[in-house]
Amino acid sequence: MSETAVTEGSALIEVDGLTKRFGTTVALRDASLEVARGEIVVLLGLSGSGKSTLLRHLDGLEIPTSGSVRVLGREVPRLSGRRLRALRSRIGFVFQQFELVPSLTVLENVLTGALAELRGPRLGLWSYPRRLKLAALAHLDRVGLLDRAYQRADTLSGGQQQRVAIARALMQDPEILLADEPVASLDPESSEQVMALIREIAMDAGLTVVCSLHQVDLALSWGDRIVGLRHGEVVLDTPASGLAKAEVMEIYGRVATATAELEAIERELADVAAEPEPAR
Repeated sequence: MSETAVTEGSALIEVDGLTKRFGTTVALRDASLEVARGEIVVLLGLSGSGKSTLLRHLDGLEIPTSGSVRVLGREVPRLSGRRLRALRSRIGFVFQQFELVPSLTVLENVLTGALAELRGPRLGLWSYPRRLKLAALAHLDRVGLLDRAYQRADTLSGGQQQRVAIARALMQDPEILLADEPVASLDPESSEQVMALIREIAMDAGLTVVCSLHQVDLALSWGDRIVGLRHGEVVLDTPASGLAKAEVMEIYGRVATATAELEAIERELADVAAEPEPAR
């Protein structure tokens, strides 16, 4: 298949029969997936189900054992060097652990998102062009952190650091945004705020988003489509609208059943504990 430009309305991401082995471990098994332009897709599954491995293939960080991965009209496994860097410049990636440089200011961390278009190393704010500094400030304003631009990154809360990571990804002016468990380290309130921000930005900019999550309720309220993975296989692929939580929980198999039973027991114990003691 030739490397051609993506036509209007065609899929930006095409994964066909993707299998990935690490030694004797099969991380992905014959996984197939298409993501249309502007779609927001959530990957759900237990740890080790293949979510992160799938995302890493989309950015060329892993090479398939077999199968094909086509992103933005390019056969990703065939790319290397300059051509791979060119593709990655059109893909923003938000990680679970933020991947910020703690000792740098918030603004400098955001500016590192533009390093792909610059030559040579950069040291300090003065080494970045004025247009990029203005763009970085605009992105910080977009994520609500303009007033923290000159603050050290390690002085921010977890939710604020993830907002910085989002602003850094936006510096690439990406067409696709990949997010690997972006709120796994955050409290529920911060998680909802960060996910709402990502969706708002995606809708405004027409971004295509593929995001792995483990919070089912959040996934159902946030994504356009749910893709469930279990043992490296795609076991669910359906629009999120109208999808019942019980259907999604089937992705998790016996673990979900055991979890539901435990939650029921805990509720019963809480009810018993709340009952008044009989009069003596």
